[in-house]
Order: sequence, then C-alpha cells, then structure tokens
Amino acid sequence: MRTDDRVTLVEMGPRDGLQNEAAALTPAVRVELIRRLASTGLTHIEAGAFVSPKWVPQMAASDTVLSSLDHDAGIRYPVLVPNMKGFETARAVGARDVSVFAAASESFSRKNINCSIAESLERFRPVCEAARAEGMRLRGYVSCVMGCPYEGPIQPQAVLTVSRALMELGCEEISLGDTIGTGTPAATRQLLAVLADELPVEQLAAHFHDTYGQALANLLVALEAGVRVIDASVAGLGGCPYAKGASGNVGTEDVLYMLNGMGLETGVDLDGVVDVGAWICEHLGRPPASKAARALAARRVSN
Repeated sequence: MRTDDRVTLVEMGPRDGLQNEAAALTPAVRVELIRRLASTGLTHIEAGAFVSPKWVPQMAASDTVLSSLDHDAGIRYPVLVPNMKGFETARAVGARDVSVFAAASESFSRKNINCSIAESLERFRPVCEAARAEGMRLRGYVSCVMGCPYEGPIQPQAVLTVSRALMELGCEEISLGDTIGTGTPAATRQLLAVLADELPVEQLAAHFHDTYGQALANLLVALEAGVRVIDASVAGLGGCPYAKGASGNVGTEDVLYMLNGMGLETGVDLDGVVDVGAWICEHLGRPPASKAARALAARRVSN
C-alpha cells in the first residue's frame, strides 16, 4: 500500500444516489442534503446532473440546486453534463467542476445513451474543450469496468482504451465504475494492474457498487494498488437498476468506518454522515442501506 494516508471521498448521494431512488425530491431538500453533507467535512459533493428531466426526473432543476450553493466555501460541487446544452446551462449557474461519462461496454453504451463508445467520446469532445477553455475541472466516468448486464465480464483492455481516450480529451481524473457490482477483489486487482501500466494511479478513482456485497473488499484492493480517491453515497443511496431490489452504491458510512480503522485520513466526521443519512432516508421513506450506519445508530440507542 502507498505510504500516504490521505483519502479523498467523493460524495455521490445527491446525484448518483438520488437518481436511482424511486422518489424525486424537491430542489430545496437536495440543497439541504448537500449543505448537511458539507458540514461533515466532505469537500467533493456531486450536486446534480444536467440531463433531460424526461429521462431522469430525480435530477430535474439541477440548475436551481447548483445556483443555491456557496461556491466560495472551498467545496467542489461537480455536475454531470452529457452534451453542450447541459454544459452551457451548468456554466450559467456557476459550475466549476463538470463530468462526462462513457462505458467500457459497447452494448451498455448503445442501450444507455443510444450511441457507440466512439460516438459518445466524440459527443464529449466539444464539452471537454469548452470546460478546459473555461478552466473548469474535468472528470470522466467509465461505466461497467468489470461487468455489463448485457455482455457479462469486461476485459481490462477495454477499460484502458476508454480511460485513455477520456484523459486525452482532458479529464484530470477517471472514475472507474463497477456499475452492476459484479467485480471481485481478483478482478479489481487485474484491472488496476493493466491500467497502472499506462495511466497514473493518482488520477484514478474507485466507484464500486455493492450489489453482490463486494464493494469494500474491492476498495481495499484499490487502496493497496495506490488509489486514493473513492466515490461513495451517504446511507448507500441508490440501487442497481439491473438487479431489482439489490443495493447499489457503497455507503459512505461503510467506507469511512473501514478507512478510520485503517488509520487513513479523510477529514470527514463519520457520526455526522450517519446523521445526514438518517435525515435523508426519512425524506425517502426507507432505512439506510449502509450497515455501518445501522450499527452505529443502534449502538446510540442502546447506550
């Protein structure tokens, strides 16, 4: 494992989490969620997605959410932008961090965004050029890095090809998404070994879903490989649309509990995140999916 003991958490709850929840929350509740998360010490909080509300109603009014946040408080609020229309809207309301998303699976790309991988990268080119011209921080997501609901296992070389292309477009960081959560520690180790041969590990982030209960084990392998950026979602918000009833995003509380136990610094207050998770789950009408959140909440009651 690398000797540095600082890990950056990218909080995905307000975007990747909520967009996979059945309930669509008001912009005011989403803004309050982000503010509460910021109060715990989180410095990277994905605030929304500038996509069609017809397809993702949970992300409607992301412009209202982003314009309501304090952009001078030392906190990054990245937003997802699929095209120039989304980029222009995001820029108009103060976006400083934008993200684009591609897939390592050809079938997933065609079914999810109705174009090939190559076509998706070309769509992103003007967005990336505009973001770089504006001095914005640019992040790239790669979906299905270890498994696809249509193709099955994905080869690391396919992930490398897409990741390299996104970096060539100007992405400063590549978030590796195990979208359906089928990855295992062995697959994670193999993937990162292939990527590390050509890409700087300090520019890679781990975005692992917990559909099969493998997320923390996979994150441990990623940490051992030198990855120091982890995506997680408060209370385990979100699900896996390709496995009905299954959990999706790894819970921020679970990740924090593991990192704290390893002596790795995040600057984030675990108890505070537990409180935020309980609060947002009341609005969603469901309990937290995070095991650490449930255990810590139960311990408080028993004490």
